[in-house]
Amino acid sequence: MSSLPPLVLAAAGAVALALPLLSWALLARPGSAAVQARDNLVRGLHAGGAPDARARSGPGPLGALARAVTPAGTVARINRLLGTAGRPPAWPVGRVVAAKLVLAAIAGALGLLLVSARPSLPLALAMVAVAGVAYVVPELLLYSRGQERQQAIALELADTLDQMTIAVEAGLGFEAAMSRAGHNGKGALAEELVRTLQDIAVGQPRREAYLALAERTGVPDLRRFIRAVVQADAYGISIADVLRTQAAEMRLKRRQRAEEKAMQIPVKVIFPLILCILPTLFIVLLGPAAMDIADAFSGH
Repeated sequence: MSSLPPLVLAAAGAVALALPLLSWALLARPGSAAVQARDNLVRGLHAGGAPDARARSGPGPLGALARAVTPAGTVARINRLLGTAGRPPAWPVGRVVAAKLVLAAIAGALGLLLVSARPSLPLALAMVAVAGVAYVVPELLLYSRGQERQQAIALELADTLDQMTIAVEAGLGFEAAMSRAGHNGKGALAEELVRTLQDIAVGQPRREAYLALAERTGVPDLRRFIRAVVQADAYGISIADVLRTQAAEMRLKRRQRAEEKAMQIPVKVIFPLILCILPTLFIVLLGPAAMDIADAFSGH
């Protein structure tokens, strides 16, 4: 019995090593010191007084190692994507970087196995492409989640501004109105408002906290509202007037976006109509007539 080629043995060893590393990256937990420090930082800032249990998950040693060997530009890009996606507690930067490297390693090892069993240039190029796709899969998932979160924030913004306007006109301050809207609301925008209030509570200047809110969400409408609030605070403009104007503008933009999507429906329906519905309709309507014509000509 002939021995296996060294390339196959190396690929099999890489797969056998990558699988436990992937499990380590996904399931590893930080040390007790890190958990204690994180709990001390967030104590009293969560609703109900208890930190979220999901915040206890961490990247582990493999995540720290993967982050150390990953270029700084890639880490910064992942950090931005995580900020847009709401920073899921179970997926810190180190864990995402480790998942990217491990997925690429598994795909590359499997590609080596296939190429060694059936060598060909197209197959090798295809395996390289698969490894590249596996490397960017975590970023694609974060980007998709970030897009969904931005759309949810844009939809919730008009109603939230209406609530804040009512609260300010009733006599509350801007931060008190933001706190009421954040704690009474549900969704991504309410979470971001609560986080902004937490940043202010731990000592961050209000202007920087507001600008950080606009930066990490990446929603143009929210960024425009934050800019108006910062200018009103700098020039002494009534915040109630700013809220009322911004709420009316957000409702108008939401209505315009809905009308735009409604106008796009006929264009999007054309291709399914041509490819799926019309051929079936022609078969149903013209099929019997075509069969009768064929029978008539065959009879002659």
